[in-house]
Amino acid sequence: MAGTILENLSGKKLSILVGTLLVCQVICFLIGGLIAPVPASVQTILGTVCKDIPGSFNDTTKWVYSRGLGQCETIQQTDLERHDVRLANQIVFVFQMPLPREGKVLDYSRWQQNLIGILQTDIAYHENVMLEPQAIVTLDARLAYRNKGDADNDWKHYSSSLEQRELDCSGDELSDEYLYSCSTLPLFELGSLHHDFYLLNVRLPVDSERKMNLNIGNIRDLHLTVIYQNGGFTKVWLSLKTIFFPFIVAIMCWFWNRVHQLQRSPVLIEYMLLGLGAALTFLNLPLEYLTLFFDMPFMQLLADIRQGVFYAQLLSFWLIFAGEHMLIQDGASTLKTYWKHLSAVVIGCVSLFAFDVCERGAQLRNPFYSIWMTKIGANIAFTFILLAGISACVYFFFLCYMIWCVFCNISIKRTSLPSMSMARRLHYEGVIYRFNFLMLATLICAALTITGFIIGQMSESQYHLDDPVHLEFTSAFFTGVYGMWNIYIFALIILYAPSHKQWPSTGGNGTTSTNDSATENIVGEEIEFNSLPSDTNPSEISSLTSFARKAALD
Repeated sequence: MAGTILENLSGKKLSILVGTLLVCQVICFLIGGLIAPVPASVQTILGTVCKDIPGSFNDTTKWVYSRGLGQCETIQQTDLERHDVRLANQIVFVFQMPLPREGKVLDYSRWQQNLIGILQTDIAYHENVMLEPQAIVTLDARLAYRNKGDADNDWKHYSSSLEQRELDCSGDELSDEYLYSCSTLPLFELGSLHHDFYLLNVRLPVDSERKMNLNIGNIRDLHLTVIYQNGGFTKVWLSLKTIFFPFIVAIMCWFWNRVHQLQRSPVLIEYMLLGLGAALTFLNLPLEYLTLFFDMPFMQLLADIRQGVFYAQLLSFWLIFAGEHMLIQDGASTLKTYWKHLSAVVIGCVSLFAFDVCERGAQLRNPFYSIWMTKIGANIAFTFILLAGISACVYFFFLCYMIWCVFCNISIKRTSLPSMSMARRLHYEGVIYRFNFLMLATLICAALTITGFIIGQMSESQYHLDDPVHLEFTSAFFTGVYGMWNIYIFALIILYAPSHKQWPSTGGNGTTSTNDSATENIVGEEIEFNSLPSDTNPSEISSLTSFARKAALD
């Protein structure tokens, strides 16, 4: 039996390999901590209250803007308070993005990838203007864009929609100077930032016949919080993808070539390793470079799909990887053997995919759509995300249980090692030590992966909750975990590749091909150890797998 590289690689070479991979892992953390900026930035824009252009209510070619030549006529707060009803349908809240800084005009970069907009309302108490509990506010929202070199008034229509949001406000001290405490309102999400400047016009149309915006209180101001990915972080992220992508492709080709050199068909773990490498390659493929040249609003949805495929493959692999060293099999292992384990992973991933399509899929047609726009929808979305986090924790504890069973299985069989020859005992003790180290690395990788998944779900929910600005997750964690996936899978593919080293073979008369007595003892015990019943798999991936299976059978 040839075994795997994990079993047959010399201690010196294995130490060099592990040391090199650990150095690469540290570098990934340092890149995120020392080079990359924070993953996302937040900017809050106070809406400019402007007088509407006559005849522009249903005209998407006329835009109200607050900076540049031909800027709008602003309305003072005192005028609004005296004529709030008469001026209600003549008011436009204007937001130009991004804000200038230190007198310099800034523009968005395509490296920033996406843009999320969230509204915050300032509603003042007024004895003549009622704010009903759970009032519905109707927003006429219109989004436009222009690029560098365009005239100040050359705004082009991007999207528009008449949206309804539920106001969730509370207040105790009711006085003329009091502002209600209101929750944020998710407004829009752009899957790409292909243009340099964006303009948002928000109107609050009042219609007594349709009872539109009659009981929303005295809205003094609107604040728009915009969240976008930092361009510097995107550059670091894409650099890591560009570096890892060819390495994973090359090691997959090398691994599969070695497997096909064997005189047997590939086993389940080898198929799973190939699938895991393919899922990681799909994740590593730096498609984001295309967004620098083309407008690809579906890129955010595609990124979620790629991440989901990788999660599904990685979680499935861990279950099978632990199961192959723990369970008793009557013949070769197949995916059907683990259908109960894998069905839970598949159901969870499909559910998350359906949820994501309902949110980001609909935003491809209407960026103002949000499943969070009603209280019921927000509760359903938050519950879904909470269940995903709980499921991830349950999965981790179940994986820990399986790995513990593997350790118990191997520990039981270790009691038979003293009866073997010294060379044979040292061989298996070394193999078990290496395997235990690999399983501990698997646990660490699983723990960080689950933590990263939960943080990602928390980020998704915090974008739509009351405090969207507190997103201080460090870049070091994201780049470190991403590098860990690549390094861990790279190491697995190498260590579980078939080894070219062979045990000495026996001759036709039952003697070995070498005269060394120690080698004769090793070969004899190897033949006796692998004399499994005829209904078991005669060609395991490694001697350790046979070791674990025979322990289970005993």
